[in-house]
Formats: sequence, structure tokens, C-alpha cells
Amino acid sequence: MSVRVLGVDPGLTRCGLGVVDGWPGRALCAVGVLVVRTGPEQPLAERLLAVHEAVAGWIDRYEPEAVAVERVFSQHNVRTVMGTAQASGVALAAAAGRGLPVAVYTPSEVKAAVTGSGRADKAQVTSMVTRLLRLDTPPHPADCADALALAVCHVWRGAAQVRLAEALAAHGRSP
Repeated sequence: MSVRVLGVDPGLTRCGLGVVDGWPGRALCAVGVLVVRTGPEQPLAERLLAVHEAVAGWIDRYEPEAVAVERVFSQHNVRTVMGTAQASGVALAAAAGRGLPVAVYTPSEVKAAVTGSGRADKAQVTSMVTRLLRLDTPPHPADCADALALAVCHVWRGAAQVRLAEALAAHGRSP
């Protein structure tokens, strides 16, 4: 059994997309990775449309069973957090428009799932993603590694939640 997940590391300037196949306890496989780039000189609506079209296009191309998006967290730079939140929103809308379940994870949840520490730095996340997916070279830029890490996190956590729900349903209980 295997599940395919699209991970989205939202951003307005750089939005990472990563697709992973896998199942808890089994080898993981990177299917694709990309960074969608938009320029700050472009109108906001065009930038958001570019992110939406990229996410929707990857959903159509790779046919994931689920989408995992990084939860926007508080930053000191309001402009950055607003752009990230807007990019996250269009990614969520693209997934919902295709009828896919979406999971949202905080950066610390993803770091903990991939490295064992919710305080891991970007280099540690990239190193573990490279190792877990048996990649020849580390994904670059960091947005690629983060998108793949989101997908890995959901493969492990989401699949475990599905197994738990199935086990409970088999015994006539709900989660």
C-alpha cells in the first residue's frame, strides 16, 4: 500500500512543491519537486494566480491523494506573513477545487516528523529529506526541501491517522 502526497511550502516569491509516494515503515520515493517563482514587480493578483495554476497543474499531473500545506506562523515581517498566507490560501483552494483532503502542519511539526526535533534548522531538514528520499543531491533551494518534508510528514502522520480510523471503525467506534 502506498499514498501519494503533494507538499506545499507556501510563499509569494518562492513556493515549493514536492510530491512523495510512501507509507509508514516503508521506503519513501520523491516523485517531483519544483519552486514556483514570482517577481515582486508583478501585480499581486498575477502572482497568486501563478501559484494557484502551479499547484492545480501539479495536482492534475501527479494525482496525489492528499495535499499537505505549511501553516502560516507569526513573523515579525507583516508583509512576508501576508504573502505567505495568501499563497497558502490559493494552494488550499486549488486542493479543495479538486476535492482533495488537505492537512496543515506547523513548521515545528514537520521538523519533528522528519528530524526528530521540532527545533531543527534548515540544514538538518534538508539533510534528512535527502537521506529519507535517497536523493543523489540535496534539494535546492530550501523551499524544495521544505515541500518534500511536508509531504513526508503527511505520509507518516496522515497514513497513521487513516489506519487508526480504520481500526476504530472495525470495532464500531469513531476517532
